[in-house]
Amino acid sequence: MQPNLRKVAVIGGVRTPFCRGNTGYDDLTNLDLMTAALNGLVEKYHLQGEHIDEVVGGAVITHAKDFNLTREAVIGTKLREDTPGITLSQACGTSLQAALGSAAKIAIGQIESAIAAGSDTVSDPPIELKRSFAKRLAKFSMEKTLTGKASSLSGFSLGDLAISPPANAEPRTGLSMGQHCELMAKEWQISRADQDQLAYRSHKRAAAACDAGFLDLVVPTAGVFRDNILRENISLEKIAQLSPAFDKEHGTLTAANSTPLTDGASAVLLSSEDWAAAHGLKPMAYLTYGQHYGIDFVDAMRGLLMAPTIAVSKMLDQAGLSLQDFDFYEIHEAFAAQVLCTLKAWEDPEFCKTMLGKDKPLGAIDRSKLNVKGSSLAYGHPFAATGARIIAMLAKILEENGGGRGLISICTAGGMGVCAILERPRDGNDAVRV
Repeated sequence: MQPNLRKVAVIGGVRTPFCRGNTGYDDLTNLDLMTAALNGLVEKYHLQGEHIDEVVGGAVITHAKDFNLTREAVIGTKLREDTPGITLSQACGTSLQAALGSAAKIAIGQIESAIAAGSDTVSDPPIELKRSFAKRLAKFSMEKTLTGKASSLSGFSLGDLAISPPANAEPRTGLSMGQHCELMAKEWQISRADQDQLAYRSHKRAAAACDAGFLDLVVPTAGVFRDNILRENISLEKIAQLSPAFDKEHGTLTAANSTPLTDGASAVLLSSEDWAAAHGLKPMAYLTYGQHYGIDFVDAMRGLLMAPTIAVSKMLDQAGLSLQDFDFYEIHEAFAAQVLCTLKAWEDPEFCKTMLGKDKPLGAIDRSKLNVKGSSLAYGHPFAATGARIIAMLAKILEENGGGRGLISICTAGGMGVCAILERPRDGNDAVRV
C-alpha cells in the first residue's frame, strides 16, 4: 500500500457454530444466521446503538427475497438503524472480498468502520419451478377475468409441476466442484494418502484449538454451542476405508478429505486506528494487502480451483514479499487435494513460468505453519462465511503469537481466487508494513 494510506485494523470477529447441512440449523435461514453472527459481534465489542459506516456481506445459496440480505440482517441487530447494509457475492470468497472492499475505503479515509460478514445454509435451499410452469403462473396472475385465467391454464399437465432444485455444478461445464478437483488431483498426481493425512491433521489441530479455548469466537446459536463437523477422535485407518465421492472408480476425493455442505455465518469488525482508539478497542492485526483473480477453466480447462496460485503471486509482487516471508498460512481447505495442488504448483518451475510469469518457482512453505488451528475440513465451509471465519482466526493467531505476518488464500467457484495479508507488529514494534 502507499505510505499516505491509513492502517486498516482488524478488531476481531465471531461466528456461529458451523453445522453439517440439515442438522443443527434445520429451521434457520441465511437471514437468521447472519443476524445471529452480527449480534454476536455487537455483543462482543459493545456496539449496541453504534453507527457502523458499512456492513458488507452476502450468501451464495439465496432466495429471491434475500435481494439485500445484509441490510435486512443489520435491521435485525442492535446496531444503530442508520447503519447501511450492502449485499455482494463472490462464491466462497464473499466475506473476504467484502473485507477487502471496506478496507480500501478505510485506508483512503472514506469510512472509519466496517463489518464484513457471510452466511450460508444448505438446509434452506431455494427451489425453482420449471420455466414453463413459472411463465404459466405469471400469465395466470395477470389475467383479469375467469375466462382469461382458465385460458392461461389450458394445456396444463402434471409435468409442468416439476421443480428444479439448486445444482452443485459449474454452469459452464456441468461438473461439480468435486469433479473438477478430481481432475486437478489427477493432473498434479496428488495421492489419496496425502489428502487423508491433511484432513486428519486439520481435525486434530482444530480439536486441540477447541480444547485450548481458542474457539471463544464462536457464539451459541439456536441451541447449538459448538461445531458438529469436528471429529476429535478421527482415525486415519477409518477414513482410508471410505469410498471415492466423485469418481467412483478411480477417484481419490472422499467425504473425509472434502468439506461437507455446511450451515453457518461469520462476521469481522474492521476500522481505522482512530476509530478503534475512540471506542476503547485494540486491533488484533492489520489488513495490509489483498488481491483476486480469475482463471480460464472452461475453454483452456485449467484447474477450476487454481486461481489462488495466481492471485497470491500477484499480491506478493505488490507487497514486495516472497512466499516464505510468512509466519502463518491459512489456505482454505475446500478439498485437501486443492490445498496440495496449490502447494505443488508454487513449487513447479513450469507452472510458475507459464502461469505466473516467474523465472523460478515461488517455492515451498514450512507446512508446520499451515492451518495451525485446523481449517475448513474440520470446521466446515458455509460458503460465504469462510473468509470472515479465517480473518478472525488468523488475527487471533497473530495476537497470541506476539505478532507476525499471515497469508490467506481462498479458492472459489467460477474459477476465482481471493487472497489477503494480515500483519501484527512484534513485541510492541509499530513497524507494520502498510
